[in-house]
Amino acid sequence: MNFPTRGFLFLAPLLLGGCAAMRTTPAVELEHRVEKYFDDYLALNPTDATDIGDHRHDDRLEISPSPAHESARRELERRALEDVRALDPGRLDEEGRLTREMFIYNRERELERMSFPGRLLPIDQFNGGMTAYLAMYGDGSGAQPFETVADYERWLARARHFPEWVDAAIAAMREGMARGVVHPRVTMAKVVPQLESLLSADPEQSVFWGPIDRMPPEWPAADRARLTAAFVQLIERDLNPGYRRLRDFIRDEYLPACRRSVGWSALPNGATWYASEVRRHTTTRMTPAEIHAVGLAEVARIRAGMEEVMRHVGFKGTLGEFFRYVQDEPAFYFQKPADLLAGYRRLKQQIDAELPRLFDLRPKADYEIREVEAFRAASAAGGYYKGASADGTRPGIFYVNTYNLKAQPIYGMETLSLHEASPGHHFQVSIQQELTELPRFRRFEGNVAYDEGWALYSESLGRELGLFTDPMQWYGRLSDEMLRAMRLVVDTGLHAEGWSRERAIAYMRENSSLAESDIEAEVERYIVWPGQALGYKIGDLRIQALRRRAAAALGPHFDAREFHTQVLEDGALPMDVLEAKIGRWIENGGQSAVR
Repeated sequence: MNFPTRGFLFLAPLLLGGCAAMRTTPAVELEHRVEKYFDDYLALNPTDATDIGDHRHDDRLEISPSPAHESARRELERRALEDVRALDPGRLDEEGRLTREMFIYNRERELERMSFPGRLLPIDQFNGGMTAYLAMYGDGSGAQPFETVADYERWLARARHFPEWVDAAIAAMREGMARGVVHPRVTMAKVVPQLESLLSADPEQSVFWGPIDRMPPEWPAADRARLTAAFVQLIERDLNPGYRRLRDFIRDEYLPACRRSVGWSALPNGATWYASEVRRHTTTRMTPAEIHAVGLAEVARIRAGMEEVMRHVGFKGTLGEFFRYVQDEPAFYFQKPADLLAGYRRLKQQIDAELPRLFDLRPKADYEIREVEAFRAASAAGGYYKGASADGTRPGIFYVNTYNLKAQPIYGMETLSLHEASPGHHFQVSIQQELTELPRFRRFEGNVAYDEGWALYSESLGRELGLFTDPMQWYGRLSDEMLRAMRLVVDTGLHAEGWSRERAIAYMRENSSLAESDIEAEVERYIVWPGQALGYKIGDLRIQALRRRAAAALGPHFDAREFHTQVLEDGALPMDVLEAKIGRWIENGGQSAVR
């Protein structure tokens, strides 16, 4: 589909070229330039277009590890930055100035990111790269549509580019080996079995066979036969050989060249690179050392809260013994995946009924609860959210990982649902992309501090929504908050303080009741995705502070519903921009500006 565009954009060519006496306004010119950038971006990154419901490029696949793709992306960012910088902010209204400021911020952030050799690390055990994304598109239940014969043909055309992506990824990793830019061996070793799980000697047992199983029986027999044969050929000639070639390269060539160190500081220019990632993911100027200190203080505060719960439930012993008790007590865990999923579906109904108490602004899109697919469950997070399509045809998805039920305690369910679904990620992502009056980059771009900061802040709303009446559910809230606080300590510890993987694991074991498998997965996530985990707590702390500031300044005129509207109504703002916006709202007596 094509995205709806404001009517005046259709007039812009006439205004610019059809009549020399007429001039476009600064607002129209800004809109034209940022919309052109977004169209160019989607053409260069077609799977991102598919993810947001723009299906013009469903037959194409970006070869993102290639130098040509990165060069084109860098030139796009540079040119767009120059184009928008050239517009005089003094001639724009407040909304236009905010759009210009955010666009410049995001383009500068992307150019800084591309100044480091991240292209040479195209796959890891947590993100998976295109190897995992392709399976999520191709299983027939994701963002890639399989509703018409033409949809099937577009997928076949896209997936046939996968061998080209594999070639580029191998070339990038070989360049990384030559330059000393490689992942740690301990994490890359887990990629090999992940790739093996995507291989299937029998095409009908492949994860990519899903669309054939779901093919409508009423379609003409000739189309069904032709597409079935094409899928067999795709799996046997393109996908299986591609995954096998990548697996063999990583196992036989790349793993022996991987490093034994785990910190980003061990890479060339690694300390500077890490500091850049910290700024990018937190949208602040905080240094790794400052964040490390904040994390230590937060861990101490949350431990005290956990000890209070321990006393409240009458447990006799140390906090460490309490951690082991909640890990081992069978009553805190479901025995069947279906029971866990049913529990989350009941919780959805309960929370949905209470949301109007805190929110006037709510998304039109709904969400559903699904089990994480088997091919990636072993290394996936315990739960995560995938956004609804922008056109409303596909709901959001709250994925629940049932791979290890001991990593899914019942006492953590209320908190995880608040974070991943409503009013956490589902609210923020859906509301943002439903703001059709905004330029598309503001609807679909985000930053970790805002996106994850809002989700973590949403956990703190549980008591206001009638949750956490069970002290163990409050312990679950503290447990999840502890995870985000420990991330401040462990991420900076690994990448700036010289911590080993083993020290990081021991620290998290000492301060939480997380399952051992979760702790190892978390630490290895921070190892390969430096700085990203910092955005959660830093963003949450900023939003919490803004709410306290507004409540103190506005007194009886403070309305939590209006505060939440102010935070959500403009999309994913950098923290400094959000703080300035809330400051203006407070100065206006808690009244919304005319939009």
